Amino acid sequence: MEKNVTGMDELLAGYAAGTLTYPAQALIGAHLELSDQSRSYVNSLETLAGTGLADSDPVALSDRDNLLESIFSDDDPIIGGDIGLPVDGNSSDVPQSLKTIIGKPMKDLPWKTLLPGVKECKLGEIDGCDTSLLWIRGGRQMPSHTHHGTELTLVLQGGFSDEGGHYITGDVAFADGDIDHKPVADDGEDCICFAVTAGRLELTGPIGRWFAPFMRG
Repeated sequence: MEKNVTGMDELLAGYAAGTLTYPAQALIGAHLELSDQSRSYVNSLETLAGTGLADSDPVALSDRDNLLESIFSDDDPIIGGDIGLPVDGNSSDVPQSLKTIIGKPMKDLPWKTLLPGVKECKLGEIDGCDTSLLWIRGGRQMPSHTHHGTELTLVLQGGFSDEGGHYITGDVAFADGDIDHKPVADDGEDCICFAVTAGRLELTGPIGRWFAPFMRG
């Protein structure tokens, strides 16, 4: 999504530097709208980039600082877009950062049923990445699957759990070929997610393999 992104710190730094692909940049922008946990860090990154961190004298660096130094090593770093304000749920169910990609209210999108309790809306390929929305009924689960590439998933509504943890509105989940998981939506509320993937998804469980032909196309 960026070249060789491997974790949240790198995604945030890539967002601040403007080096992510367009859909990944939009996903992180929406994350910052929905959750305040990363805003101060990104603000610091953008400030450091604007003051020419790469040209400063060497100092003792933490692991996170080493990451920043490598990302901002260019003479003219590209600064990411402004962090938007939290979405007003009364006026829109789509974060401002995703409106160009999604294009319309959730209820007006062409949702396709993948299996009982799970729907998908494909938004197309952008900048070499596939973009889509997933809707999972509360308490339902996705089939077990892994990835031939990288997947970023932003929770827009509700929450889900998988082998990596529990994710709620505004959280970003990261998955790749080393992860075989089975996301389960939280009870009591439907879960809606925006996903950006580079590389195809592979269903791994017996039920998933049976459904595979219906989930293609």
